[in-house]
Amino acid sequence: MTMDEDIAHVARVMVPSLSAFRGEPVLQPQYWRMRLERILDACHLTESQRATIQQLLRELDRFEAKSLAKKEKAGLRIPAP
Repeated sequence: MTMDEDIAHVARVMVPSLSAFRGEPVLQPQYWRMRLERILDACHLTESQRATIQQLLRELDRFEAKSLAKKEKAGLRIPAP
């Protein structure tokens, strides 16, 4: 699999996998974050590839913030990391 194919695959399946099981992640955000960070660290990337990965990381940030807000609204206290 080429780097472009790997990035395209993550872009295609990451968001659906974050809410595929009754609104809950099939694969946790930490999995996707580690996978994207490995891509960033492992290879020389083009600016376009870097921009795509940064956008995906921002999507993960938004998902995690939204999930935390939803849990707090439901009255579930989540301890800080």
